[in-house]
Amino acid sequence: MRKGVRNWGPPLLLVSPTILILGIFVYGLIAANIQVSTTNRHSLAPESEFVGLENYLALLGEDRFLHSLFNLVMFTVVFIAGTMLFGFIWAWMLDKGVSAEGVFRSVFLFPMAISFVASGVVWRWLLNSAEGDRASGLNRIFESLGLGFLQNAWWNEPIWGMAAIAMPAIWQLSGYVMALFLAGFRGVPQELREAARMDGASEWKLYRFVVFPQLSPIALSALIIVSHMSLKVFDLIMSVTGSIYQTEVPATYMWVTLTSNDYAKSATIATILLLLASLFIIPYLIQTWRSEKANR
Repeated sequence: MRKGVRNWGPPLLLVSPTILILGIFVYGLIAANIQVSTTNRHSLAPESEFVGLENYLALLGEDRFLHSLFNLVMFTVVFIAGTMLFGFIWAWMLDKGVSAEGVFRSVFLFPMAISFVASGVVWRWLLNSAEGDRASGLNRIFESLGLGFLQNAWWNEPIWGMAAIAMPAIWQLSGYVMALFLAGFRGVPQELREAARMDGASEWKLYRFVVFPQLSPIALSALIIVSHMSLKVFDLIMSVTGSIYQTEVPATYMWVTLTSNDYAKSATIATILLLLASLFIIPYLIQTWRSEKANR
């Protein structure tokens, strides 16, 4: 017994502060949030009744919340597609070999050093919806280049407005995805590439049957990361458009309800966002655990 304590006691003592902090400030607060979401606390007054799933059912039947979910889906699809596409293309170009590769890597990764709030202020000007003589930002650039037909309302567009909001996020995080893919490209052994070439594989077949399959774990990791980041988008939208109905997503709607002292509704929205993020994270963790178990 004493020998067993000596084996696992010091490691447990070492990680116990982390376990305690996580238990209180992460999982404890998650539990407290879920508890508030099942009450009738819609004001500063303390809750007086347990209502179960009533808040969830009411929220899922609310047009405003459904509108925010639609905006989130639009943003997520465009954001994921843009970051994965540009990140992969940039990584592939760098892997093929370019002059001053370090300069290009720095240029692509530089937007990550800027906060969403700072870049959002700039993109608020770039995505100004004024057209014609009053145009500014991108619309002014199009006008000066004789491309006035490309002017549009950007985020004021009723249907595709969230696609415009995704542009700053794509610009900011494509470099991160590029770094992930570039690490994957560089992780493919050169001997494997040379063996494929000696077997007569063309450059396209080399990438299709040798390199690309090796990138599957990297692509999955990048997909999971950008997906859960898109679900939590808040500061970018607040700095570009503010908390308006046109570009409202669940995170900004949660802020509106919280500042209105509707604690039960804001807690309900937060719990739904947590469940949506779990839809991406949990399958990834299961797949990773199975892969590690198979490789043992």
